[in-house]
Amino acid sequence: MEEADRSLLDAVAAGHIRSAARLITRVERDDPGVVPLLQALHRMGGRSKVVGVTGPPGAGKSTLINALVRHWRQAGLRVAVLAVDPSSPFSGGAVLGDRLRMMDHSGDDGVFIRSMASRGHLGGLSRATGDALTVLDAMPWDVVLIETVGVGQNETDIMRHAAVVLLLQTPMGGDDVQAAKAGINEIGDIFVVNKADHKEADRSVQMLAEMIALAQRLHSERSWKPPVLKTRATTGEGVAELATHIDRCFAAHAEGTPAALQRARTRMRFRVGEILRDMLDRRMRSQDGQWLEDLLDPVIARETDPYALAEKMLERAAT
Repeated sequence: MEEADRSLLDAVAAGHIRSAARLITRVERDDPGVVPLLQALHRMGGRSKVVGVTGPPGAGKSTLINALVRHWRQAGLRVAVLAVDPSSPFSGGAVLGDRLRMMDHSGDDGVFIRSMASRGHLGGLSRATGDALTVLDAMPWDVVLIETVGVGQNETDIMRHAAVVLLLQTPMGGDDVQAAKAGINEIGDIFVVNKADHKEADRSVQMLAEMIALAQRLHSERSWKPPVLKTRATTGEGVAELATHIDRCFAAHAEGTPAALQRARTRMRFRVGEILRDMLDRRMRSQDGQWLEDLLDPVIARETDPYALAEKMLERAAT
């Protein structure tokens, strides 16, 4: 590792925000030179409580995060935010890069806010998000928040990155069927009905509570019962209670417990698969891809098939 990279690594581990920002920029640019740094930072990680915030567009995710950051800062905690935004179809960059709703904290050196582009990933998170999280998790942040794009049913990737997931919903009115779909609602550790002053808020809370109770009966082995809370992010109403429940969820899944170990295994299994897929994709698209050409000829001639070739390639990679 070069001396400059060693200095950068030391600065990031010490909590130097500009150094972290530079390293995340290299991550977003797919700089292959960051891999040794990420490897070292992973070994130094596990220092932060990682909280995911997801939900449909318009639910108030950014506003609620702003309120949570304010609450935690008043308690003396240091907070980082990864805000994953829709990608520009032209540049690939984050469309909402300035995160205007979070600008209240722009002058606070106890807060770090970074926008990242989703790069078209339907799961709401790009692969670079996991690398950026590795950077932040090795720094002295008390809490790291990840906000997803807000694409609805496809946002289950967040549970593979965050230890605790907040699922926001707005008062649903007549759209109860959409909210009751299994996929997105099965990932929440805490359910939040934002815009608590809406006339349908109480009905939405009741419906979500009934849905959670049904899920608990079907999965009786689950020890944590997700609470359903009401917030009004614009005024801060309900935010302190939400922060308390986040702490309770972390306590319920404290490090070393069987539930925590299972969740950690699930997250790491996904992360390794994510890195493996990216490495294979890079190899397939690399300029020295001639190595694959001879292997393709028997498949084209119907002497073998793509599945057998894929298995053969995996066997070679394992040896």
